[in-house]
Amino acid sequence: MAAILTLMIVLTLSLVVTRAATIALTATGMSREAARFQARSAFSGAGFTTTESESVVRHPVRRRIIMWLMLAGSAGIVAVIASVVLAATQEEDDIGALPRVAIVCASIFLIWWASRTRWVDTRITRLATAALRRWTDLEVHDYAALLHVGGEYVVTEMKVEAGGWLAGRDLGSLSLRDEGVIVLGIERVDGSYFGVPQRYTVVEDDDVLVLYGRAESIDALDQRQPGRGGDAAHEEAVREQKLQVSEGAAENLRRRT
Repeated sequence: MAAILTLMIVLTLSLVVTRAATIALTATGMSREAARFQARSAFSGAGFTTTESESVVRHPVRRRIIMWLMLAGSAGIVAVIASVVLAATQEEDDIGALPRVAIVCASIFLIWWASRTRWVDTRITRLATAALRRWTDLEVHDYAALLHVGGEYVVTEMKVEAGGWLAGRDLGSLSLRDEGVIVLGIERVDGSYFGVPQRYTVVEDDDVLVLYGRAESIDALDQRQPGRGGDAAHEEAVREQKLQVSEGAAENLRRRT
């Protein structure tokens, strides 16, 4: 049982380390999804080559975070897990091999399940944030909580298809805010980034937009076809947004009265 307990401790520490790295990368401006992927990739030594990886290499703070993650991963955590699993299946006691394997599998599932719950996620995030503030000079904010990300609202990236409904038009004429979608930033093909773009900013082919809004609204925008069909879909989305806003205002009024 000591080996199984060690396995659970190692897995829990690995979870905390990767979560702390995710928060640190998010604090440097990366999206939460990209930060989580890069943290797990560096910790496991998978070494995926992506556009986000290039942005990590070019950023001094992100590069330092990834370097520490790689050092932690290469310190033998994976080997420790493998040896603990082996010891758990071979140690000599009154428990048979199959029950030990079942206990190991159940322990791994329990840790995985716990890591997916909001209660555990919130507390690990607080622990990692406190550690980062204490031992680093990063300005750490929980942007997911600030933007209420995790429910129906999301922050995500969307690539603009060449010749699509968005391409070649400025943000003012697109009026995405009217349908409940806010453009937080635009990344060009050459790697340049425009934060808080203005109404006159033109969306170009293959731009990557950083968007905030309801997941269903962003999905509908991603699938929108060019031409009159896209314009009609936009008008319908605007009407739905106005209806949701009016219903929300009516609900707030009822609660106050």
